[in-house]
Amino acid sequence: MNAMTTMSKHPYAGTGAHTGSYYAASANPAPLRPALQGIHETDICVVGAGYSGLSTALHLLEKGYKVTVIEGARIGWGASGRNGGQIVNGLNASLDTIERRYGKDTSTFVAGLVTEGGDIIRERIATYDIKCDLKHGNVFAGLTAKHMREIEDRWKLWRSYGIESQEMLSAEQMREHVNSDVYVGGMIDHKGGHIHPLNLALGEAAAIEKLGGTIFEMSPVTSVETEGPRPAVKTANGKIVAKTLVLCGNAYLGHVVPTLEWRVMPVSTQVMATKPLGEKLARELMPSDVCIEDVRYILDYYRFSADNRLLFGGGTVYGGADPKDIKAKLWKNLNKVFPQLAGTEIDYAWSGNFALSFSRVPQMGRIGQNTYFAHGYSGHGVTGSHTFGRILSEAINGDLTRFDTFAKLPWIPFPGGRMFRVPYSVIGSWWYAARDRLGI
Repeated sequence: MNAMTTMSKHPYAGTGAHTGSYYAASANPAPLRPALQGIHETDICVVGAGYSGLSTALHLLEKGYKVTVIEGARIGWGASGRNGGQIVNGLNASLDTIERRYGKDTSTFVAGLVTEGGDIIRERIATYDIKCDLKHGNVFAGLTAKHMREIEDRWKLWRSYGIESQEMLSAEQMREHVNSDVYVGGMIDHKGGHIHPLNLALGEAAAIEKLGGTIFEMSPVTSVETEGPRPAVKTANGKIVAKTLVLCGNAYLGHVVPTLEWRVMPVSTQVMATKPLGEKLARELMPSDVCIEDVRYILDYYRFSADNRLLFGGGTVYGGADPKDIKAKLWKNLNKVFPQLAGTEIDYAWSGNFALSFSRVPQMGRIGQNTYFAHGYSGHGVTGSHTFGRILSEAINGDLTRFDTFAKLPWIPFPGGRMFRVPYSVIGSWWYAARDRLGI
């Protein structure tokens, strides 16, 4: 079935405040935070309770700041609570692309932090005892000889930068991780992994409150004041005045900040969850319980949940629209990977947006005197957002070293501007998808 079913009465499922995903239905118990009412003052106001905002807030609270987080829906309502749950190191743009565009110094800098996000996630889980089903290892899978050349080139490139957590896999070795006939080999990253993404966000929110931070939910921001020494945000029923404002709305910031709106484009990706398949079948299909993504332009990504559901994702819709039938969109590719699952019941199917930058490099910067922003992780936000949260906290605390390196990278607009950014990107995706199909 393609309808979203509900496993529990959890407030993140079935209320209309959260998407009807498997994650929402299986979320850990969490309080419903109040909506913003009245006028408040704080040291730091963070807009957006996804990973970027939560990471920034938690780092700043650990440094002793008074922090208030404001969220338009519920904790992790956007990409942070809907994604594939994969800890994948690196950016969408490869290190050689970054070196070609921005120089060796910049690529060396980026190489030094591409595994940092995963380390931050593991540290948060351990420090704050976050129950989010952490598992280790992710595999990049190749379907053709061309893919394997690309994977080996990446392996060599990362080793040249001193990153040695990755290991090449033959077709036979791939069988130790995924029992499918479609792959000719791959590469495992031992520093990768996977988690229940919404439970990670909920755990980080609980840690923020444990340290004295304040969180307002169901409080969409209607306007932002960035000029002057004291920025502010307004909602329908309240206002927060801060010494420093941090904008972390990413693909869901909407039209509130026109300066940022056209820097990125929302792109939706889809995930579906099977019924529980049982431990025996789950280990037959994926013996090592890692997560998998292939290396096509429009890729498949999948893993098993803690209760042995296959979570299978893929597909993109530029502009952020939801497809009419998510199951139909994903089932064909799932069946190619695991034909033995034909006819398996699908309990959940959902869609969510990530923010795509044209360069595929995340953006970080400042508006006015005391307003910071970060966005545009381009499908690699689980780790990147945690790293950028730390970097934003460093900048706000006075160390601009890493912030300035990212902030000075040029912003590349989408060709065609506002009107044609979606059609342009669709044409590009058709081209790269055709190359994948033809193996060129």
